[in-house]
Amino acid sequence: MKKTVAALLALCLLLPLAGCSKYNSKYRAVGFVHSNVSDSAFMNFFEFDGTNVFTLKSKNAGEKLKYSAKLETGAIKVYYDTDSGKKELFSVGAGDEISSSIDLPSTGKIYIIVETDGKCKNGDLRFEIE
Repeated sequence: MKKTVAALLALCLLLPLAGCSKYNSKYRAVGFVHSNVSDSAFMNFFEFDGTNVFTLKSKNAGEKLKYSAKLETGAIKVYYDTDSGKKELFSVGAGDEISSSIDLPSTGKIYIIVETDGKCKNGDLRFEIE
């Protein structure tokens, strides 16, 4: 009985540490600076290879997701998910620069998934809910 209680207690303590995010970040980076608050996120890097995930929160109907990106070398695809499935937001390649916005379909969590196709250099990506 003591072993069962100890095992259940250990499981209850470890579960919050495991994380329950729908998407996970996994990357190698040099000179990587990033921030994520409830209504905005950014990442700026010298070299980046992998996936970085941001979680934003839309509080009101009719809000927009404003985004911008620029990249010196490499290729990046950015997706978003509002719990209705992963959809491509934009892609940016070597020497490209983009700035636009979309209307958010619902309130709640918005996952922004940044994925590279190999190593990218000198990038800057910004996201903001307005």
